[in-house]
Amino acid sequence: MSNPTFPAPGETLSLSPIAYVESPYRQKFAIPRQPGLVKSARGVIHFTEAYAHPDCLRGIEDFSHLWLTFMFHETAAQGWKPLVRPPRLGGNQRKGVFATRSTFRPNPIGLSVVELLEVGDTTLVVAGLDLLHGTPILDIKPYLPYSDSIADARGGYADARPNTGMQVQFSAAAEAVLAQHTEQYPQLRALITEVLQQDPRPGYQREQNWQKEYGMHLYDFNIKWRVEDNLNQVISIS
Repeated sequence: MSNPTFPAPGETLSLSPIAYVESPYRQKFAIPRQPGLVKSARGVIHFTEAYAHPDCLRGIEDFSHLWLTFMFHETAAQGWKPLVRPPRLGGNQRKGVFATRSTFRPNPIGLSVVELLEVGDTTLVVAGLDLLHGTPILDIKPYLPYSDSIADARGGYADARPNTGMQVQFSAAAEAVLAQHTEQYPQLRALITEVLQQDPRPGYQREQNWQKEYGMHLYDFNIKWRVEDNLNQVISIS
């Protein structure tokens, strides 16, 4: 067999975003670690001018789910390492970067599957996303169940859907704020609940069962909660 010819090392490729994501997640903390875990997380894909044409989306409504190829734009400047500590292993074990879905990669590119809810002329409304607000989208492809779903595939150390057993309660003050914003944000309660059920704390804090107050931003809301054993008590929403 002859030796293959490859491009010279260090060759660069030029990629331009085709769209950007409008997402409820306004910071990296509390974003679910995989797509589809928080069904109530809805977002809008806004296409850039060059691709904001209905013809680009013709026929996409026939598919229930889509693959999104995107850039980890907030962590790209931090570079990468050959070994990372997956949160699924509590941050206590090292795995090769290519054996993980770490955001810190040689090329900061991610891949997520989302549910397609609505198709506009130049926008897509999707659910189950795990993307930060403003994430650049590089490509979109339809999800094909016959080839993209492999029933007997092995998932290594992440072979099963995570189940933290966390419960969520809302204080009276938090309930009052939810009631005020029901019309504009009908999914807010479900979104907060599903995010906190994933237990977004760093792995080492979960292992040591740290009981303290935390905060996160969803949409324009600042949500604060307290962890006590397996209970997340939402203290305030402002």
